Amino acid sequence: MRWFVGLLIVLLVSCNAREEAKLRDTYYTRKGEKVVITPIKHASIQINFRGLEYEVDPVSSYSRPIIDYTDKPKADFIIVTNEHLDHFDPYAIALLTKNTTNILLPLRCMNKLAKTTIYSHCVLMRNGFKAELDDDVTVFALAAYNITKDKRRHAPKGVANGYILDLDGFRIYIAGDTELTPEMRGVKDIDIAFLPCDYTQALDLKQFREAARMIRPKVLYPYHYGATDTTAIRKAASGLGIDVRMRAFR
Repeated sequence: MRWFVGLLIVLLVSCNAREEAKLRDTYYTRKGEKVVITPIKHASIQINFRGLEYEVDPVSSYSRPIIDYTDKPKADFIIVTNEHLDHFDPYAIALLTKNTTNILLPLRCMNKLAKTTIYSHCVLMRNGFKAELDDDVTVFALAAYNITKDKRRHAPKGVANGYILDLDGFRIYIAGDTELTPEMRGVKDIDIAFLPCDYTQALDLKQFREAARMIRPKVLYPYHYGATDTTAIRKAASGLGIDVRMRAFR
């Protein structure tokens, strides 16, 4: 019986690994270096470049499905956009942290980790800050916030970040919780963009299309889309000459 249970566990782990592999997208920089992106859920993203693991907004149980980060590789860099529970999970962050991990995050998030064992790993990223993570690898924090009057309390200006992760010229824009701000209008030369399309908290469909049209990434991942209809999201991004990839980012 023990051998049967052991075999079952191995098979389940193998199946999960195969399913996760199907979700990964592989890209290449202009120099031929591999960039692997694994969508996790909602606003959580895993990026691998040069063998280094970048975890964006890792969240275990607040949003579905529940993610067991104990079976994920430890992160070299953890990047957090804001303090909302669907983006900021100290438990998941702690599970992914090793001795050399750097946690890049806004001030409010950093303050919430002040009494934890991982506080020494924190690197403050205010709007406009730029950090060098590796040779020819940088991350730039730009303001992410709501401009519609009824939404401003959800994401006020100056509190949260979006990020441009530059991997030796391969540029990834992770918008975070934001509407179509003046700062977003200045985002250019993007290979991959993660744009929220949640009419209750972030870009509505009209703003989403306008943001995609202005930024013109080569590949667009609609993410953080909540109850927004996926067919409507596809339609909103159609006709722009952009490779739109829908994943389980509800």
